[in-house]
Amino acid sequence: MPEVPKETLARVAKLRETIDKYRYDFAVLNIESISPEALDSLKDELKKIEDRYPSIITPDSPTQRVAGGVLPGFKKKTHKVRQWSLNDAFTEEDIREFDAQVRRFYKAETGEDFHPTYTCELKIDGSHLVLEYEAGLLKTAATRGNGQIGEDITVNVKTIESVPLRLNKPVSIIAEGEAYMPKGQFNKVNKSQKAKGEKEFANARNIVAGTLRQLDPSLVSARGLSTFMYDLSMSDATPPESQEAELEYLRELGFKVNPHHKLAQDIDEVIAYWKKWEKAKDKEDYLIDGVVVKLNDRRAQGVLGYTGKAPRWGIAFKFSAEQVTTVVEDITLQIGRTGVLTPVANLRPVLVAGSTVSRATLHNEDEIERLDVRVGDTVVIQKAGDVIPDIVRVVTEMRTGKEKLFKFPTHFPLCGGDGGIERIPGQAAHRCVAKNSFSQQRRKLSHFTSKHCFDIVGFGQKTVDQLLEAGIISTFDDIFKITFGDLEALPRWQETSINKLLAGVEKARKVTLERFIASLSIPQVGEETARDLAQHFKTAEKFAKASETELTAIEGVGPVVAAAVVEWFKNKENKKIFDNLLKEVNIEKVKAEPKGKLTGLTFVLTGTLPTLSRDEAGDMVRAAGGKVSSSVSVKTDYVLTGESAGEKLDKANELGVKVINESEFLSMLR
Repeated sequence: MPEVPKETLARVAKLRETIDKYRYDFAVLNIESISPEALDSLKDELKKIEDRYPSIITPDSPTQRVAGGVLPGFKKKTHKVRQWSLNDAFTEEDIREFDAQVRRFYKAETGEDFHPTYTCELKIDGSHLVLEYEAGLLKTAATRGNGQIGEDITVNVKTIESVPLRLNKPVSIIAEGEAYMPKGQFNKVNKSQKAKGEKEFANARNIVAGTLRQLDPSLVSARGLSTFMYDLSMSDATPPESQEAELEYLRELGFKVNPHHKLAQDIDEVIAYWKKWEKAKDKEDYLIDGVVVKLNDRRAQGVLGYTGKAPRWGIAFKFSAEQVTTVVEDITLQIGRTGVLTPVANLRPVLVAGSTVSRATLHNEDEIERLDVRVGDTVVIQKAGDVIPDIVRVVTEMRTGKEKLFKFPTHFPLCGGDGGIERIPGQAAHRCVAKNSFSQQRRKLSHFTSKHCFDIVGFGQKTVDQLLEAGIISTFDDIFKITFGDLEALPRWQETSINKLLAGVEKARKVTLERFIASLSIPQVGEETARDLAQHFKTAEKFAKASETELTAIEGVGPVVAAAVVEWFKNKENKKIFDNLLKEVNIEKVKAEPKGKLTGLTFVLTGTLPTLSRDEAGDMVRAAGGKVSSSVSVKTDYVLTGESAGEKLDKANELGVKVINESEFLSMLR
């Protein structure tokens, strides 16, 4: 019998004391001081220790209580309708604030008071699908991708029985929904995996996206996926006037629509629906991770419109995240590719939401102080919204007095230079004073090779780390100078893997200007801004010479981005990297924007049009060579207006911008 360490005995005593306290709060006082999942995690830790040291088990131990009741092999697919993500709500306060924002924005746009009704739909935990039909026949099926470009997975989706190959009406539409694996089917798949001696899948969520990307359609068919469709994003017929009617219309067309949607007359009914399904979700044969709440009135949806990331008229009301407890073994700093330092808790590995995690973000110095988290603390972590785990709270009852406070250092060796650190003025974040470091470089290089930039197959984080540490690469252009001999002496590299990587590097030499710009890790310049810059400058050389004045004049750029770009090119090392990279790659000619009757004209859309949605009208403007702006200025040529037009119409009249209606707009296109 192994001797029990003193530290383990102390830990066991604390675990028993803490579990009993929370058990009493919950079972006797009806107070949930800690989530049931986190309490179960504490119990599980105690049980594992007692299993290892059976001699310490006592009759009153809580363990003795009887429990009561875009991939290779697929073509790219440019979406005709941008694919949006929903913002998240996690609490009743969050969803009430969403309701208040809907009312405020509607009144600001229309001047009218608004009493919204909402459709509540179960949020299926699977993989997003975009289905396009022409004259009732399935034309393409695609993944969400980056919102603008996805992967064409038509052949695979055709094997899914719930996806109609022909609709019940000969309409041309784009429908969106979710592919999922039924729980019963998931169990069958895992049983088969086990019988073959292969690794079982962690959960039904993880298997769906991978299945849709299988290169063998017969395997997709065997996996037994299903779908629920919930959105009609484009149609050649007049769309239904409400989200509720839209769901019924999708069902009439032959799609599988989840039957549990509900029309809520106010936000209290939304909350009641959310509470009901948080309890009932496990009874269904599919994973449900929340409720999607949408403004029911499609006309009102048009008034609210979109932010840069998500619709203002919809939100994902998530169920309480799965929570577990673990121990903070250390707190370290992680350097982002712009030099910002993020404190990260290194955790005792623990299983949460189907995956083992060993790290959790602490965000910044203020968050550490708010949580009062210390090295050695027992903490509750959660995966809220399936992102990197967060520390929710510290279980202070588990403290022994040996926990160590963490203070932000003044210097950090991986920052480069003298390792100096500074707090960004007006922000909670810290950053390296020096602009370059090993950690920054690994981040930048990983970003450079990612699918949104040069998209080099096989060049993931581990490869970047290994080649950096071996001194084979240090800057972007080094990647294109790698030879077979550089790699063959390194561990884990064989002829096949080396040739595959080198082929991927060679293929990546041909790149679009927008991806080239996005790859440079210029602060403030993401994919959308890179696209605007590429369309404006056409060549990398012209972009590099741009002044702040010229940059600021570009719609969608602005002074902050302009200053960041100019400052980046002022740095001699950055300019050297830029010039060297140009010698290694071939930038494709920027494709001209469509030419048509509206070429050179800028439109702003406001109000509700008689027959067209704003999205449809915007697509028609772009297809005819025009541009669509979100705000009225002296550069605006036309304001296309409908019913309930708001401040944009007033601004147009104030500036003398020509105002047209839908009929006049359509005449311009004829």
